[in-house]
Amino acid sequence: MASMRDIKRRKSSVESTQQITKAMKLVSTVKLQRAKGRAEKSKSYFNAVYDTVTSILARSRSIEHPYLQSSGKGKKLVILITSNKGLAGGYNSNVIKLISRNPEFTPDNTCIYAIGKKGKDGMLRDGFSIFKDYSEAIEEPAYQDGMMITKELLTAYEQGEICEIWLAYTFFKNTVSHVPTLLKLLPVEMTDRESEEGEVEAKEEKTEAPMNFEPEDEEALDLIIPKYISSLIYGALISAQAAENGARMQAMDNATNNASEMIDHLSLLYNRARQGKITTELTEIIAGADAIS
Repeated sequence: MASMRDIKRRKSSVESTQQITKAMKLVSTVKLQRAKGRAEKSKSYFNAVYDTVTSILARSRSIEHPYLQSSGKGKKLVILITSNKGLAGGYNSNVIKLISRNPEFTPDNTCIYAIGKKGKDGMLRDGFSIFKDYSEAIEEPAYQDGMMITKELLTAYEQGEICEIWLAYTFFKNTVSHVPTLLKLLPVEMTDRESEEGEVEAKEEKTEAPMNFEPEDEEALDLIIPKYISSLIYGALISAQAAENGARMQAMDNATNNASEMIDHLSLLYNRARQGKITTELTEIIAGADAIS
């Protein structure tokens, strides 16, 4: 059994750690409330943009446009949104696994646009190349960030450097539920949409009037698709930031509870060691008294 001094030193160390985890939980809680409000406000716009653009494209299936067909040249690119800091449970590892464990993405055919240092480091360990690192965007997401990223990626897409653009992020469902999500941005496809509850909502085929464009369809899509992608990236940044703070709050709460259990266990060990020491001393005193008498 460890000595009383060792147990006391370890208990003091755990108590110090518990104070840190409590403070980090409070900080994450405050940040979560602000990020949660932004995520909930942007969710309606995010969904409306998605529904509107997919509805437009569903009525424009005959249009040939670079944003609707893959050139087959270049690599696939994944916009990977993670955090710059750890201590958030499985938040970062879960979204990284969407790429690293997906047979569709390999280091040979995929490069990463990293938003978050943890995602960048994780993908480098798995052998993936980094197209660009824009980790500071996750700290204070702004719509201008989505616009700038979209402009860079569309330029690379049009030049044939990349053939597909994917978005990997963590969807903020509520405070305790965060869903790693993989979404294809380009080429735009009219497929079944995955709802917020994780269920696939099959779109019923309906007879609809064809879509008329003013100006011409190609010019209209050149304006619509970039804004559509910018909105999705911005919505993903907002959602991921809220999910990160929620995950960190839960992780620090669990760490605080674990520290409390360890302190209780160490207190029990300390009391047993002290009682054992007292018993030993009493036994020695009694034995000494018997010897004198």
